[in-house]
Amino acid sequence: MTLRQENYRTMLIEKRPNGVAVVTLNRPDRLNAVNGFMHNELSRFSRDADADRDVKVVVLAAAGRAFCAGGDFGGGSDGGDAPEISLEEGRQVVDHILELRKPIISAVQGYAMGLGATISLLCDVVVAGHSSVFADTHVNMGIGAGDGGQVIWPLLLGVNRAKWFLMTGERLTGQALFDMGLVNFLVDDKDILTKAMECADRLAAGPQAAIIASKVPINSWIRSISSHVLPLSLTMEGQTMRSRDAKEAQRAFAEKRAPVYGKK
Repeated sequence: MTLRQENYRTMLIEKRPNGVAVVTLNRPDRLNAVNGFMHNELSRFSRDADADRDVKVVVLAAAGRAFCAGGDFGGGSDGGDAPEISLEEGRQVVDHILELRKPIISAVQGYAMGLGATISLLCDVVVAGHSSVFADTHVNMGIGAGDGGQVIWPLLLGVNRAKWFLMTGERLTGQALFDMGLVNFLVDDKDILTKAMECADRLAAGPQAAIIASKVPINSWIRSISSHVLPLSLTMEGQTMRSRDAKEAQRAFAEKRAPVYGKK
């Protein structure tokens, strides 16, 4: 299957003549939070891009004022008929991005939270604005950071730094994102997509076989780490989803109050 708009409900697909495909997360009214439809599309867009001979480079962008606010716990206008999110599909989201042979660049404005942070950081190049906010916020919902954060954050930040941010959900923004190695380029907010497209155009004009040969072995190494970390992290995430703390966090979210953990 190739990368075609008719196959996507929560993403906009634009393929440019030079081989750059812009994939835009398109639930701006929900800050591009991930529901069942988007989760399924995140698990397969990279496979479609890899199979599409017209695509040389992928830019992963987002509509509105946020890149992705994480999981959609509120539902939104299409939440009622959205399919459930499976942990197996969660593994595919991570694995398929890492298995994409073509370069992928994320253009991140505003919030990149939870899974939003994970998918942006799994990309080969990350472009963010000075006001962009990255955090893995699973723990704030009483849930383990099982959807790939435990794979990519330690590789970019180092083990102990990553554990702190995953255990607390603490946010990183602005210059700290660049200084700590989470983003390749930090630009003015108005220039995020422009810079991402400049990077994409440069890669699209380059020697494709050599570019692929330069990234694939590195991603193969990351995949080897993922194959050890991700099954356990997803299993433990699933266990915490059924915990009292997770249920309390969801009630608190709905009631717009701070959760009280440890309640029986």
